[in-house]
Amino acid sequence: MPLRVTFVAAARSSPLLAERFEDDRPLDQAGWDEVQRAVGELLPLAAAELRYCSPTPRSRATGDALGYAPLVQPALRDCDMGRWRGFTLGEAMAREPESVDAWLSDPLATPHGGESLLDFITRVGGWLDTRPVGDGGRIVAVAEPSVIRAALVYALKAPPSTYWNIDVRPLSTTTVTGRGGRWNLRFDGAATQSTRA
Repeated sequence: MPLRVTFVAAARSSPLLAERFEDDRPLDQAGWDEVQRAVGELLPLAAAELRYCSPTPRSRATGDALGYAPLVQPALRDCDMGRWRGFTLGEAMAREPESVDAWLSDPLATPHGGESLLDFITRVGGWLDTRPVGDGGRIVAVAEPSVIRAALVYALKAPPSTYWNIDVRPLSTTTVTGRGGRWNLRFDGAATQSTRA
């Protein structure tokens, strides 16, 4: 049986335009309210055999509030943004417009002195590929939207530039099934579909 990994996007800690690189802020009140509204729908995922989360305060708080008691996974940390840590995209653009343009257009660029987009995608994909398979099983991982985007790019073997075209909303779920190196994106709903990576 294939492994089933469901990613749950952490609740928010700020409005979208105020999102900061490697944001260590806890959930804001709106985030807590969102979790309370979603708990009934997301609580069944607590039955997963393994439950993980990103090391950010909001990912840990989201996982705990949903009853997952997740284990923190350092490999699921956000992209290392070097000297841009704590900046919004707008702040980084105002200070270093050419560097931001290079970072957005070249997946190997590290103008901030941190991790390249390709290295970030590879790190998250490495975590995904090393999950224990056994006789199949279910995993839930609460993570930052950026981490989920990286996991999807990796699972689908898509070009790194695809990362910028994936929108992950707070408390949304995304599931991949398979095993190391061979993943399928799974859409659940009234009619279940599967797209081969």
